[in-house]
Amino acid sequence: MRTELVSIATDGQPLDGLYYEPEGGRCIGAVLLMHGNTMNFYVGAPRFLPPVLTRLGLACLAFNRRGHDILSTRNSRAPEGGAFQTASEAIADNNFAAAWLGARGHTAPIVIGHSNGGMLAVRHVADHPETQALVLLSAHGGGASILRQSSAAGLMAGDRVDEFLAEATRLVAAGRPRELMLMPGWWYAITAESLLDRDRNTPSILELAPRIACPVLYLRGDQEPKDLYPAEAFAERAGGPCDVRIVANCDHFYNGREETVATLVADWLAPRLASDQVRS
Repeated sequence: MRTELVSIATDGQPLDGLYYEPEGGRCIGAVLLMHGNTMNFYVGAPRFLPPVLTRLGLACLAFNRRGHDILSTRNSRAPEGGAFQTASEAIADNNFAAAWLGARGHTAPIVIGHSNGGMLAVRHVADHPETQALVLLSAHGGGASILRQSSAAGLMAGDRVDEFLAEATRLVAAGRPRELMLMPGWWYAITAESLLDRDRNTPSILELAPRIACPVLYLRGDQEPKDLYPAEAFAERAGGPCDVRIVANCDHFYNGREETVATLVADWLAPRLASDQVRS
């Protein structure tokens, strides 16, 4: 495959990414790859899927949202990254990336998202009904309960949700929305503004499911909690066909199961490409 380091313009900091094309450059479609929370385009699914997908004739764009990693810097000492992310910024970044692909001639790419990127992928496809296929890799449910659900599972604020929300509210009211707070669970660091945004503005994939008419593949590892990653409930509510696959001996990050996951995705997409169900 051919690989190109790219920069995608936004209304703020640009998005870095890699654009992959099949050897020879002939593409029958394209894929937009959305990374998980505090991850980036060179780890996880955005890294291990392109070699398989390009063999199917698909171009791939794997890119960083502005909310990538936990904390980062660019060409200054100004901090950026996942600790500062908001839902509206992430939604906008996915739109910027889709527009970049569109300028390359791929106006209705397949969308693949992992974890938080999967939740955002559902929102993206709901807003772009021309999308012809969606692959959800351990997409979390999102919605108004996600902060408490994830905290109850030992992530985020743990058993101190109300304490952290109260402190975040105090900091924002005091004019300090970008002040970092250290949490006992993942993400570990988050700004007051971002924490409140996650509690109040995270899209719900189950509410959005009836708007998803394209074919969907929803994967979940068997070590992941069903209530956080509601594949079956999404399939019941989806506005189109949704296939659910539970991957054995598999954690949230697909450690040691990358080849299995990549094969499942490719085997699901291949017959749809061959029958012209999916084209960009």
